[in-house]
Amino acid sequence: MACLNEKLERIYIKNPGLPQINVHAFRHTHASLLFAAGASIKDVQARLGHTDIQTTMDIYTHVTDEAKEKTAEMFQKYMKF
Repeated sequence: MACLNEKLERIYIKNPGLPQINVHAFRHTHASLLFAAGASIKDVQARLGHTDIQTTMDIYTHVTDEAKEKTAEMFQKYMKF
């Protein structure tokens, strides 16, 4: 069975107008979308197979910072009631 990079290469050859995104970029996008959908850092860690949660946090700091801001905004809205 061909590896994912080889499969992607065949897709790009058949569809030259597609932007060429590598497997790593798909993985990063998947993780970012999980965070945007509300997945916890622990959920994303498990999904990506990181043995250490710190690895996930180090790589996706920008996403987790956005999540922290969103959480603070949700709390602020709640407290206004």
